[in-house]
Amino acid sequence: MAKEILLASPRGYCAGVDRAVATVEKALATYGAPVYVRKQIVHNKYVVQRLEAKGAIFVDETSEVPEGKLLIFSAHGVAPSVHEAAAKKSLKTIDATCPLVTKVHREVIRYAAQDLTILLVGHIGHEEVEGTSGEAPDKVIVVDGIEAARTVQVPDENKVSWLSQTTLSVDETLTIVNELRKRFPNLIDPPSDDICYATQNRQEAIKEIAPQVDLVLVVGSRNSSNSVRLVEVALEYGAKAAYLVDFAHEVKAEWLEGVEKIGVSSGASVPEMLVEELLEYLRLRDYKDIRTVTTKEEHLTFALPQGIGRVS
Repeated sequence: MAKEILLASPRGYCAGVDRAVATVEKALATYGAPVYVRKQIVHNKYVVQRLEAKGAIFVDETSEVPEGKLLIFSAHGVAPSVHEAAAKKSLKTIDATCPLVTKVHREVIRYAAQDLTILLVGHIGHEEVEGTSGEAPDKVIVVDGIEAARTVQVPDENKVSWLSQTTLSVDETLTIVNELRKRFPNLIDPPSDDICYATQNRQEAIKEIAPQVDLVLVVGSRNSSNSVRLVEVALEYGAKAAYLVDFAHEVKAEWLEGVEKIGVSSGASVPEMLVEELLEYLRLRDYKDIRTVTTKEEHLTFALPQGIGRVS
């Protein structure tokens, strides 16, 4: 009997990533190269390299962009100070922030206006967390992990709310929030779940697959929070081993030794062709029986940013 692959569905591109990548491609087609992009438009090595080949120039800060040029803000969002810095340099800008991240920014603004301390569950230094915190830096405290939840101090324990980075592990976030609630019984919840629908759906598919396989392979880059989480969730839910790879050729022969059944998924910033390349790589090693495991159908799409045809 052929060795088996359980292929997670949904996987790969989410609506926000699709929109962000299409924004850069549309800008290049409309205005010509170069188009500057602050940070990686999405956290995927292949996508960034492909856009660079078309004429996108990725920079860390607005200070690196020549005056008057076109700058696109990445899907992860930016602080108001970044918009201000761009305006000072007379940069034309297009904001490709994922609408689900924008929602969290608006929640920060609303809670800050109510004079609440905002506990932002997320990873210190992540671009999304930096952008979200920047909406109200005096009001936001980043809670990075369970230990931080146990020790964080706030000015008024009766005026505390929480929000989260959109790409976290659903289970880990719930554990952290439960710890916060023990310490702050009047903790105010966000009006809706902040964790991105795509992040949740991909984790649910991995939870279904992990106990059934010997090995899980996740296609994604190491700076992609949601991709890293998929590996962690796979191990937590019963996979004997799980690895993250950008490309099929990174799979090591020893990972496949004695493995009869492999689970395959990909992070929300990964194009499907990279998954196809991994499946072909595995097919050549006798993993020819592919069964798709579908836990949720996704149909959400986002329109391109306003003004893509006429930059601000």
